[in-house]
Amino acid sequence: MAAAKQTLTDSLSFCLAQLTAAAGEGLGGGKDTATNETPLGRALLALRTRHVKAAGGIERFRARGGLRPLLALLRRAAAADPAPSQAGPGSAPSSVESATSAGPAPSPGPAPSAASSSTPSPPARLRKTLDLALSILANCCTEGACRAEVRRLGGILPLVTILQCVKTDSIQNRTARALGNLAMEPESCGDIHSAGAVPLLVDNLTACQDSQCLQSVVRALRNLADSPQHRLALAQQGAVRPLAELLAAAPDPALTLALVRALLELSRGCSRACAEQLSLGGALGPLVSLASHPKKAVREATILILANLCAQGLVRPALGNAGGVDVLLGELWRRRGPNGAGPASQQPLVRAVCLLCREAINRARLRDAGGLELLMGLLRDPRASAWHPRVVAALVGFLYDTGALGRLQALGLVPLLAGQLCGDAGDEEEEGREAASWDFPEERTPDRAEAGSFRSLRSWLISEGYAAGPGDISPDWSPERCPPPPPPPEPAEPTSPTLGPTSLRTPRTLRTPGRSPAATAEEPWGREGPALLLLSRFSQAPDPSGALVTGPALCGLLAYVTGSPGPPSPRALRILARLTCNPACLEAFVRSYGAALLRAWLVLGVAPDDWPSLRARPARRQHRELGEMLLQNLTVQAESPFGVGALTHLLLSGSPEDRVACALTLPFICRKPSLWRRLLLDQGGLRLLLSALTRPAPHPLFLFFAADSLSCLQGLLSPTVIPAPPPPIPLDLDPPSPCLYEPLLGPAPVPAPDLHFLLDSGLRLPAQRAASATASPFFRALLAGSFAEAQMDLVPLRGLSPSAAWPILHHLHGCRGCGAALRPIPPPGQPLLGSEAEEALEAAGRFLLPGLEEELEEAVGHIHLGPHGGPESVGEVFRLGRPRLVAHCARWTLGPGQCPRKRALALVGLVEAAGEEAGPLTEALLAVVMGVELGAKGSRLDW
Repeated sequence: MAAAKQTLTDSLSFCLAQLTAAAGEGLGGGKDTATNETPLGRALLALRTRHVKAAGGIERFRARGGLRPLLALLRRAAAADPAPSQAGPGSAPSSVESATSAGPAPSPGPAPSAASSSTPSPPARLRKTLDLALSILANCCTEGACRAEVRRLGGILPLVTILQCVKTDSIQNRTARALGNLAMEPESCGDIHSAGAVPLLVDNLTACQDSQCLQSVVRALRNLADSPQHRLALAQQGAVRPLAELLAAAPDPALTLALVRALLELSRGCSRACAEQLSLGGALGPLVSLASHPKKAVREATILILANLCAQGLVRPALGNAGGVDVLLGELWRRRGPNGAGPASQQPLVRAVCLLCREAINRARLRDAGGLELLMGLLRDPRASAWHPRVVAALVGFLYDTGALGRLQALGLVPLLAGQLCGDAGDEEEEGREAASWDFPEERTPDRAEAGSFRSLRSWLISEGYAAGPGDISPDWSPERCPPPPPPPEPAEPTSPTLGPTSLRTPRTLRTPGRSPAATAEEPWGREGPALLLLSRFSQAPDPSGALVTGPALCGLLAYVTGSPGPPSPRALRILARLTCNPACLEAFVRSYGAALLRAWLVLGVAPDDWPSLRARPARRQHRELGEMLLQNLTVQAESPFGVGALTHLLLSGSPEDRVACALTLPFICRKPSLWRRLLLDQGGLRLLLSALTRPAPHPLFLFFAADSLSCLQGLLSPTVIPAPPPPIPLDLDPPSPCLYEPLLGPAPVPAPDLHFLLDSGLRLPAQRAASATASPFFRALLAGSFAEAQMDLVPLRGLSPSAAWPILHHLHGCRGCGAALRPIPPPGQPLLGSEAEEALEAAGRFLLPGLEEELEEAVGHIHLGPHGGPESVGEVFRLGRPRLVAHCARWTLGPGQCPRKRALALVGLVEAAGEEAGPLTEALLAVVMGVELGAKGSRLDW
């Protein structure tokens, strides 16, 4: 049964032979096409339905050399068409010679005519042959090897010729399908463009009514848009508008999908011509409607088309009128939701929303639709850091929208802007000239360049109907006809709320259009320019303290000023100066420790990141001068009647945190003795500050600020209060005094010892009974009284180590300054608590030797608080709890000329050592600040 059904067309060799014969290959003369019509038709049908569609059939067809006769047949059939259409501009030539020049020459036999036989007319037979041949070729071109061979054999130009000459829907459909498949190869795509196929395909969009044919044409145009150059060429040849008009006609679903896919490709890197044709074709409204299409592919492609269109300023207002703003915002909200897509899919929408902020009408729509909240969410998202510069530049469009600025401030924009100044976000991508705001369209005139303000005025007069055209406005109105005004001492803030790409690009210098560079002072505009511009706008509010005089905002500004690799923008300096000169910001500077931060960061060169480490940061002279100028501005505000009332209210009636902040800040911003004396001394501000040292710190740099504040206050008091001189040091350590105890230690002691002290370790130390009894009331009672030890030659001393006993015996025998007091003192860096020095001090107090106590304390101070001691030793010395050592620690901490870092680290050590017992530390610091000696006769610290 199976053998009975076999036919000749089941053989690929037979089909190829028929194809070769019809194409005239290997024949010495021509053939009558009518004779071979039936076998050729059966062979082509078998090739299309069985051989090519079988698994591996296309590759076998190509390997057996089927493409060459197939293309030759197409050339012959195209040349035999009796009624070629008129070629349009850029189309392929319609003559037989041009159609056959790129491939093997067909048989020289005559073309079939209507008189050759009584069979169907030659055009009908020709079109049937073309249908089958084109279908086979289109199927073969789905594989890359066949596409390459078709291009090598010159098969593109015959297809273009058929597209031009044979105006039958089915043939146009199959030809467009074959061209679309060939266009999948970049080389073939370029050849198709060069062959002039684009105008022919575009003509089919308006001439053809068949949906299948239109889909093939649309697909071919989509595949031809494979590069920016080809997309621009398609737009310039009018390929976009017919597509837009077809889309506006509400076609069937399959054609709709093909159209939106083609428009998506054509709108990538959207050119001006593409945007204009889409708008003129009436596609904006349908595209917005298709954004809610139930089919996902249509919906997503449409949304991306709308996003691509936003790159052209001329179409953005119309896009907003059609509802594009709500569509794009809604889709971006959805993709940023919990179930949304990743950051890569959000990027085109973020770019589109930011570009929509360049026109006032779209900014209003975006603000009303919740776009400000969306942009703020992007700024807060660390995953979107690459888009932060673009978002900040978009927010510049709201520079003079008071309502939007208020909303942005409430949403926390200022700290985010301050963080942008020194952040690691990437630079904003540059946009083309066409992306500039369409609020002020660019006018192309052959005349000389005119001033920007004059062009804007002329555009407004024409749009409002006050002038019929540019010729109605005299050029004498242009500012160029007037002498330029003298340059202002400071570059003025920009007056336009909308900044185009020329003002939002990465680092370069701004130049006012229409003026020479010498006419205005140029100002650097880097990546931080948009953020600084917004911060400057916020600083011009009557009371900007709530937004700008905060820790994050000030830290961001100061980090930018001090960390900028080059000179910082003058706008940042003006912002700081504007804030310090505003009386409404005075209380905020006090509450937020802003004044102390300005002094620490700019004058002393200590940033928050540098504390508590001792990282060196050279303080530049210009930074120090800036800090002193800003503090002087605050001083002017603080010493004004308003400032005096504000500071008095804070210190007396503020919250506990505000009172401490006020007491700490006063030495930095008050120079009038009557003011700081009344607030700090008479009304208890100084004690309030000292008592806050041991409580939880309200600021990371609180102890640094406090140490600096106490030092400044000490400097203010020094002209009027003469500090008491430090107590005399009875121990002259260099050179040492003669030792009086050493003669008792030799082999022949002179005089001979009449007493030995026995230590717990078993060590016996010689001594003179009379000298020991004279040096201390304790030993007088022990050795010369009624105790048993008075009759003993070997007296035990319990709880005393040899190192601790050594300075005691030296002191009992009259040694002063011989160096024995240094023996039990550990070197700097080792703890004093539990050491032999503490044991010796305790023994000196137990044995009633105040002179030795003082000598040991001076030795501790000399070693641990001397030139070789550091701030970490201050807390160790304080832990010994000796009043003289506590005062010594306070003097070392607040001493004049001390490094601010070491002073602050010493205060940290003192606070940690004091713990909850803050009384001794407070009294010691208070005595040093007031310039009196703690415990001195007549000193008064209870004011």
